[in-house]
Amino acid sequence: MLKQLIFIVIFIITIAVFGYTVNRLIKFFSFTRPAFPVKDFRKRFGLVMRVAFGQTKIFRRPVIGFLHALVFWGFCVIIFGSIEMVIDGLSGAEKSLRFLGPVYDVLMAAGDVFALLVGISIVIFTIRRSLLNVRRFSGEEMKPKSHIDAIVSLSLILLLMVSLILMNTGYLGFQRLSAGEIYGIYPVSTIVSDLFSGFSASQFHGLYEVSWWVHILTIFFFANYLPYSKHFHVFMSLPNVFLSRLDPPGKLDNMESITREVRMMLNPDTAFAQAPADAVPERFGVKDVVDVTWKNYFDSLSCTECGRCTSVCPANLTGKKLSPRKVMMNLRARMKEIGPLMVKNGKDYTDNRSLLRDYISEEELWACTTCNACVQECPVNINQPSLIVDMRRYLVLEEGAAPVELKSVFSNIENNGAPWQYPPEDRLNWTKNLEFEIPVFSELPAGKKPEYLFWVGCAGAFDDRYKKVVRAFAVILNRLNVSWAVLGKEETCTGDPARRAGNEMLFQMQAMQVIEILKNYDIKKIITTCPHCFNTFRNEYPDLGGNFEVINYLQFIERSIAEGRLKVNREKMKGVKITFHDPCYLGRANNIYSEPRDIAKAISAGFTEMKRNRSFALCCGAGGSQMFKEAEKGTREIFIERTGEALETGADIIATACPFCMTMITDGLKYANREEDVRNLDIAELVAEAMEIQ
Repeated sequence: MLKQLIFIVIFIITIAVFGYTVNRLIKFFSFTRPAFPVKDFRKRFGLVMRVAFGQTKIFRRPVIGFLHALVFWGFCVIIFGSIEMVIDGLSGAEKSLRFLGPVYDVLMAAGDVFALLVGISIVIFTIRRSLLNVRRFSGEEMKPKSHIDAIVSLSLILLLMVSLILMNTGYLGFQRLSAGEIYGIYPVSTIVSDLFSGFSASQFHGLYEVSWWVHILTIFFFANYLPYSKHFHVFMSLPNVFLSRLDPPGKLDNMESITREVRMMLNPDTAFAQAPADAVPERFGVKDVVDVTWKNYFDSLSCTECGRCTSVCPANLTGKKLSPRKVMMNLRARMKEIGPLMVKNGKDYTDNRSLLRDYISEEELWACTTCNACVQECPVNINQPSLIVDMRRYLVLEEGAAPVELKSVFSNIENNGAPWQYPPEDRLNWTKNLEFEIPVFSELPAGKKPEYLFWVGCAGAFDDRYKKVVRAFAVILNRLNVSWAVLGKEETCTGDPARRAGNEMLFQMQAMQVIEILKNYDIKKIITTCPHCFNTFRNEYPDLGGNFEVINYLQFIERSIAEGRLKVNREKMKGVKITFHDPCYLGRANNIYSEPRDIAKAISAGFTEMKRNRSFALCCGAGGSQMFKEAEKGTREIFIERTGEALETGADIIATACPFCMTMITDGLKYANREEDVRNLDIAELVAEAMEIQ
């Protein structure tokens, strides 16, 4: 009875302390903004099974990932024994769940084995963190207390595993010597008990009692330590994966407040009807924690500080200040700083500090390429770029603050409908000297409706190098006798560079203009060569009423080759070695990986991969509107790093599928003085060269 009474008191204290912590966090969450509606539960459960229980992201690094998976799976099994211990402690019984019979035997056996496996994994993790110089464990954000916290958490887990095995050992030894019935199977502890062969029944019972209390008290302490530790993800990771954004990584959330503003400019009556008359204007973008969504804050609490995101960030890899891990840690730290003061003084309280600038500098924000490598790697499905872009939105929309080059881009898009200072009248200059006429929607006879709109894009219309790419694709379309046309002078920027740079107002103005033009021509299908235009049409325009069937040109070409409608001659590329650079907005953003490779392999037997490829591919450095500005200060340029990887393959041709990537790889070849012997060609140009004359 005394043991039961002591346990109940400790249990109540544990629950009370944990309840205080949860209540505190709930108050902090109340200061955040709404996010997306949580629906599609079937898809979410599938995501939890794959990413959380299946540990698919962890296994992207197989060896250390396997050890971490063992720890996770071990906790999933061992928790049943922990629940039983709580029931035993409250009821005064022993082995309360033994009525489960064979199931109980399996659970106890699995828990016993996993205790050993988890313990071994924790020892390896501790040695690795303490003695090995693992780059991703360091960084400006990783203060000494972060490393101490990690060691404390690992030590507590190791103590849990050792005490569990010793508890089982004491139970087995006592039951054997006292001729009691043994419930459960304990493979590891059976072997360990043989090491205590000289123990008496009372000694085994003492070992059991001491280990039982050490184990359960460690659990109670750990449960209340976790919310203040990096290992809070033990609680938060599963729900965070369940609450993941289900949109493609390349999609940025629409700002409804901006949509209302733009619609008001276009049609004031409609806008006022949509917005309440007494609506208080909200701040555009994120300056402080009161501007983030509940999901942003949930992400920050779920961050494991593992550094996988930062280890693949192209900006960080090339010596720039940006660290995606730091962004999430800063959000958590800022809420920890201001949250209690807002609880005490109200949400409007200010300490004259903010997340932006006091924690995260403008230099960090503008270094992001929005390549989504961090999103791809995060084991708990955190979306760092969405928060970074939201802070850019604040800078641009509230303060008019942006790099001077981007301000010029904004002005050019507003005045010319393109990031560069070219007039719309020049949009068809790429068609000069082609052997056939390019059909233009505005010039077609009444009643004639092409099946496809070929969206040329600003780079295809104005960049001298990329003009060759859209010409090559036009030749392919013409060869296939496809029904298609272009918009010509009516085409204008999709707004993608403006949105990635934080100018949401300009993006939506451009988007609504484009959508209106496309609807006027009753366009249903769009083919694009630019991944950024493809991503914008496919993932972002639907939020504004622009629903079209969007096809990337690689998908179109690959299907045409597979169906035999487009024939290529491999002899034309005999002995030519080709490698392919994955554009971020095709690969990670939209999962287009196989098509360019299938095309390249159809053209040449000499296809070879770079060291980092597909979802592991390194960004070229041009995304997130970096294309239009000078890179932030670092140790080297991203495009030089990526071009170096391509040259290491010994390829004769570096194939690309994006105008931005083409520019960066071309610059990389010039920097390496290799532009004479290594060609940088788009996939469309490769196909045009290899096409058989029909």
